[in-house]
Amino acid sequence: MNYETPIGDDSASTAVVDEYESENKQKKIYIIAAILLLLTGAAVYYFYNRSQETAAAEKAAAGEKAKGQTVSVIGISNQTVARTITTSGTIGARRDTSVGVVGEGGRVLRVFADAGDWVKKGQILVSIDRSVQNQQAAALQAQIGVAQADLQLAENELGRALQLVDRGFISKADVDRKTATRNAARARVNVARAQLNETRARNARLDIVAPVGGYVLERQVEPGQTVSSSSDMLFRIAKDGELELKALLSENDLSLISTGVEAIITPVGESRQFTGRIWQVSPIIDAQSRQGIARISIPFDRALRPGGFASVEIAAGATTAPILPDSAVLNDNKGSYIFIIDKDNKAVRRSVKTGKVTSNGVPILEGLKGNERIVVYAGSFLSQGETVTPKLVKID
Repeated sequence: MNYETPIGDDSASTAVVDEYESENKQKKIYIIAAILLLLTGAAVYYFYNRSQETAAAEKAAAGEKAKGQTVSVIGISNQTVARTITTSGTIGARRDTSVGVVGEGGRVLRVFADAGDWVKKGQILVSIDRSVQNQQAAALQAQIGVAQADLQLAENELGRALQLVDRGFISKADVDRKTATRNAARARVNVARAQLNETRARNARLDIVAPVGGYVLERQVEPGQTVSSSSDMLFRIAKDGELELKALLSENDLSLISTGVEAIITPVGESRQFTGRIWQVSPIIDAQSRQGIARISIPFDRALRPGGFASVEIAAGATTAPILPDSAVLNDNKGSYIFIIDKDNKAVRRSVKTGKVTSNGVPILEGLKGNERIVVYAGSFLSQGETVTPKLVKID
């Protein structure tokens, strides 16, 4: 059987094509919808799992944060350590003697000593012009000669009168007058001699001499200068060259020391150390500063300059104190401090007073009660109130 499509009937063929294309479009839509559905499901599954992981991570992080970082802590162990008081003070002469003009003064002819020299007691330091005073002494010497001549004449006349009175040639009254004349002449001789001695003593005081032997600290006089009793100090002398350091100490520290205790002095700018001993502890306390002075004698050395500043370490016996490792003790502009861990596992800053560092660690003289847990490492990375996990360690 033959089926023939009539030539020229295009409407039937177009309908078939349209139906075929429609079916294809529907299939594509179904496929795309299925793909989109699969993708949506995968995306939902992925983001759901991701959110669960993120929540778990955040929960874990919150737990770690609440728990805090782990820090090593130690308990307190007390040891017997040598107690040392560290302070500072000014170096000076133990007996500082000022030298000025004792006499009437005058023009300076020569100066025989300078700062840094050693002088003996009575040694002439300054020579003063005495040309006028020498003439005055010569005049007084001449007056003594005149007075002695008058005395000799009076004594001769009295002697002759005594020989004549027994013969009746001279009355007793005349003898008395001649005796008075002789006595007056003798008195004038004594007065002249006293005046000469006074002048010589004054002239001797024109020269300025060392009242004590020692080391000349300062000189304030030059040749040609005119000096008088109103002039300022001319020299300063450290008697016998003895030096000292005046150390300011608190009331508590003063109670820990006594005379004879050894002290180590380190002048500013010097690497050398000098050994001294306390020779006087202040009997009073300054009402304003609440401090007293310990005077420490130091053997003479040219490296020790009076007026200079020095640090001093004073041995103050032994004491029992906690010893902490160097790593546990921190410092800032407020002083020394440590971190302790309280009962809530929070870091708490505690200011402390430390002693001299020893081979075993740093003595803590003030600031601890004895039952604290002390952060031994990484305390500088902690902040006040931070929650931590303490881990007790043992330090050998």
